[in-house]
Amino acid sequence: MNVHTVFDIAAATAAAAMTVGCFLWRLRDAAARIDQAGFGYAAALVVGAALGGYAAGTANLWLSGEPGVARSIVGALAGAIAAIELFKRARGITGSTGIIFVPAFATSVAIGRWGCFYSGLTDHTHGAPTAVPWGHDFGDHIPRHPVQLYESAAMAAFLFYALVMLARRDAFFLRNGFYLMVLWYAGQRFCWEFLKPYAPLLGPLNIFHVICLSLMGYAILMLRSNVASVRGCPCPGSRRS
Repeated sequence: MNVHTVFDIAAATAAAAMTVGCFLWRLRDAAARIDQAGFGYAAALVVGAALGGYAAGTANLWLSGEPGVARSIVGALAGAIAAIELFKRARGITGSTGIIFVPAFATSVAIGRWGCFYSGLTDHTHGAPTAVPWGHDFGDHIPRHPVQLYESAAMAAFLFYALVMLARRDAFFLRNGFYLMVLWYAGQRFCWEFLKPYAPLLGPLNIFHVICLSLMGYAILMLRSNVASVRGCPCPGSRRS
């Protein structure tokens, strides 16, 4: 079992535990909306994440001149969102249903990116060469930005914020936490992409830049559409438990 698999298992286990813990603690009502959506919701989530993750990761390899198959976290997130939004529209479901996934996603990235870091150059997630004192040699004797750890730290910080908001039963966060998470994740990922040696797709932007911009646009649009309804409206998860 390689180091990446070990961290993948650790990330999945911690994410599952975080989901169960937050469900029992604060998110029973929010999760009930997913139960009402039925099996189709879960199917759309899994299929969308798989298609988006492998499509984006593989496309990036090919654009970089390295034919092969790879998966991408940001691609999986975009694919899952697209599939779920289509499913919700088809079923007439309105409002956010993603708050239950927020702690799990942040936990998974915060832990999983360490697996990417320890996997070295073969993982294709390393940063570009750098002269900063904390540059890391991934095996080719060239100090590079440890962008995996930048991303891990960013999502650990968001996880802390999310847990504080859940502890406070913050109405805005309970209604919009998923969109805030998407905006934060895509925004920080967009920044780190400038520190990676990936092939450009549009001017100086690589394929992940483009996906991140799309995700940020989606999150901002959804936040703007929800902000008026937050004031004075009951929100999922606000009931004491």
